[in-house]
Amino acid sequence: MEDVVVRGVSIDRKQAKITIDDVRDEPGIAGQIFSAIAKANIVVDMIVQSVLKKGTTDLSFTIHENDLEAATKLLKPIVKQVKAAGLITSGGVAKLSVVGIGMRSHSGVAARLFDCLGKAGINIQLISTSEIKIAVVIDEADVDRAAQLTHAEFGLASFAPAASAMQPLG
Repeated sequence: MEDVVVRGVSIDRKQAKITIDDVRDEPGIAGQIFSAIAKANIVVDMIVQSVLKKGTTDLSFTIHENDLEAATKLLKPIVKQVKAAGLITSGGVAKLSVVGIGMRSHSGVAARLFDCLGKAGINIQLISTSEIKIAVVIDEADVDRAAQLTHAEFGLASFAPAASAMQPLG
């Protein structure tokens, strides 16, 4: 089973990305932010925190695009309350994930994915990994092409776009 490095590719369309810029690096602030989001019943998918810089960090996460307006209204006062520098939001993004148990024992999977997308001019906005999954956030307009290229890169079955928002492939 571990000989199959990448088993499949999935895409999740209609996502939005939120970044809280220059959040103080103090215990409890992330909890405060995500508790407010949870109380509003907004489902958070990816969460990425940047490296510490001068006592602050950037906190980015994805939600469904339909929740972007509500999340923005909810977060504006919290951003002020936690003394963050600002709130940056964008819709029109999608998540592309590659999954495979063989990724645990094979190096270079991330490099191959990033190189494949980079050569095609597809910009990666966020990256999240686990030992068996790599997920990237890209422009939604690029997601079908990115999935096709990823399938070709890892020798998976051909990709056929579907109307669903989330579609496992491979």
